[in-house]
Amino acid sequence: MMKESKNTQGGPGDPPSKKSSRKSEVYKRQIALNRKYSRDPEVARIRDLAVVHGKNLADPFRTEVVLNPELEVPLKVGVHRAVGGDHDHPNPGDILCAALASCYESTLRLIANRLGIGLNKTRVSVTAEVDVRGTLGADRRVPVGFQSMHMDIEVEVQDSPEKMAKTLLQATKHSCVVYQTLKNALPIGESLHISRAHTA
Repeated sequence: MMKESKNTQGGPGDPPSKKSSRKSEVYKRQIALNRKYSRDPEVARIRDLAVVHGKNLADPFRTEVVLNPELEVPLKVGVHRAVGGDHDHPNPGDILCAALASCYESTLRLIANRLGIGLNKTRVSVTAEVDVRGTLGADRRVPVGFQSMHMDIEVEVQDSPEKMAKTLLQATKHSCVVYQTLKNALPIGESLHISRAHTA
């Protein structure tokens, strides 16, 4: 088992090997997009969207957010019991953790495909810690907001050398939009567990 715990940076533009680039569907799609964005940088500016249309406003403990204007996926949202809610639906803190975990894991998949690294297992767990006395006004010295987040990352790669596995994780962190956004707001700790499975 290889473990990596230091904060390192890689680059999303790190070229894959010639062999993997010919086979990588991600590389084929992204190289076409890079050419398109080089010709017209404004096209590269995208906008994600989530909308809450207030329903059942007499209920202070539940709401619903609609994700993505094309798909319009509804997600029920509740309030954490720590601030008086019933905790019967995911709360906004859960959704924040989900955004980081899913962005990191999907970025890892894309880069692994581009680098020609086979994956046997991925697991990304994200926790966020907050002292709710601030938001409740119980102690005004306590800041309102999450004080820290932590990522626990497990990756099992297929027959890739240790250097390639580390490059994968460095590039993933560098290219993960949600991680790069949140790291400027609060500390994000991490535990990395990399293992290598030898295929027959």
